[in-house]
Amino acid sequence: MNGRGVSPRILATREEYGRTLVRLGERSRDIVVLDADLSKSTCTHEFAKRFPDRFFNMGISEQDLIGTAAGMALAGKIPFVSSFAIFLTGRCWEQIRQSVALPGVNVNLVGTHGGVTVGKDGASHQALEDIAVMRAIPSMTVIVPADAVETRKAVEAAAWYDGPVYIRLTREKLPVVYPDEKPFRIGAGAIVREGSDVTLCAIGLMLHVALEAAERLAMESISARVVDLATVKPIDEFLVTKCAQETGCIVTAEEHSTIGGLGDAVGEVLLRRRPVPMERVGVRDAFGRSGSAHELLEYFGLTPQAVYEAAKRAIERKAAH
Repeated sequence: MNGRGVSPRILATREEYGRTLVRLGERSRDIVVLDADLSKSTCTHEFAKRFPDRFFNMGISEQDLIGTAAGMALAGKIPFVSSFAIFLTGRCWEQIRQSVALPGVNVNLVGTHGGVTVGKDGASHQALEDIAVMRAIPSMTVIVPADAVETRKAVEAAAWYDGPVYIRLTREKLPVVYPDEKPFRIGAGAIVREGSDVTLCAIGLMLHVALEAAERLAMESISARVVDLATVKPIDEFLVTKCAQETGCIVTAEEHSTIGGLGDAVGEVLLRRRPVPMERVGVRDAFGRSGSAHELLEYFGLTPQAVYEAAKRAIERKAAH
């Protein structure tokens, strides 16, 4: 239930991605979509049905997928390239670096099924390093939307953005946090809930977890600010610094390894601009496991209770700082 006592809409970000592609395709004939034989799962099949002459199933050949998209971009097209996050960022990392990022071509890479909530396929299909490896590539923009509205706005922004973009989506359906008119700008974070005692910075599915943790903290009269840092790169340094100054401690929450992801991106800003106590919630240097989404979120400590406890630790450290 939201603050008005109304149950929120529950939508999958990957499904909104598919719908947005169709709308973009109607606006511009330069929009083309490429997939690696997973179009039903990535939800690009709707674009394929509507614009069959602009959809290309490259088969299970991710390196070729990237090279072809780069060539199309150089020819003036606006390619959206999709597969599961683990395959899109892992099997063809070198091609992304060499053929997309190095020449700076406008290829939009959209990895669905990010994190551990991808079904029961296990570690081989669970991308827990994708944000880190994409962040490490020069000129690559990295976006992790938290709901369907933010996904739609991020995909639209990426279509007209100058340079390569990686967008990470989930398999799970998520509550809709934002109104349809919510603005989105690449590189800008958003304060979703105001607070003064601690800032909870989150992305993707974990924004919803952070909001629930903030409710638990409020029951103890602890005021938690919740910030959506959907653009992990370039991170909103101004907002991170402002939150550090105003609340004095920060917690990051991500459905990703604690190595190289949101936690490190925020920590790098704090180290340079405003060192404050910081705690990180994420997967601790481990591969995924087989299990349901709920089981795995509990197993890896990606829960409201984990964020709540991290916030309490950060506040204690602030008091002793």
